[in-house]
Amino acid sequence: MPDSRITSLRNAFFTGLLLLAPLVVTVWAFTYIIGLVGGSVRPLYDRFLPDSLRSIPFLWDVLATGIVVILISLLGFVSRYFLGKYLLGIGERILQAIPGVNSVYSSVKQIVATFSSEKRNLFSKVVLLEFPRPRMYAIGFLTNKAQGEPHARATAGEVWTVFVPTTPNPTSGFLVMLPKSDIVELDMSVGDGMKMVIAGGAVVPPWPPASAAVTIRNPALGSESDRAK
Repeated sequence: MPDSRITSLRNAFFTGLLLLAPLVVTVWAFTYIIGLVGGSVRPLYDRFLPDSLRSIPFLWDVLATGIVVILISLLGFVSRYFLGKYLLGIGERILQAIPGVNSVYSSVKQIVATFSSEKRNLFSKVVLLEFPRPRMYAIGFLTNKAQGEPHARATAGEVWTVFVPTTPNPTSGFLVMLPKSDIVELDMSVGDGMKMVIAGGAVVPPWPPASAAVTIRNPALGSESDRAK
């Protein structure tokens, strides 16, 4: 009986811990961001504050973070117009002219552009493929169906381009080109697929979807079957 009570108490503790974990991580993340952004900006105006107000630095960090968010949003709004684009172009040319800085800036810019909302269509579909060997499956993102020189020189018919991200960092991965027949298009959204990759498979989107029927194709068996909702 004592062992059973200890086991029950232990299970209850871990259950409560799992329930609190998302909240704790969320609060920690926002506190860290506010401390990082607001704490970096606060020294610029901290000396102008009365001594009585300096005793609540977190409040000023929150306000400073809010101001930074507004300024960044204003920058994004202005960048849509000619003057903003012109000024940003000058700044970019200056960064590109600095040795060492230009390579880092270009790499980060390419990564951000790849995952930005404007380039969201680059990842048009979540797919399943056998990678890196037969009967071992990996999640990938269909990036292109266009047929260029590499695709034309492949002797496998129509070839699609797929990006296979690494876990838990999806900004790196493998670019593979393989026959259309070896690619299984999934029903999950690109966002759900990215969550699954980042979580290392610990987060799996619910399936089957809400549609009445889903066609399932298994490349290993080369067959199709319909599973009702």
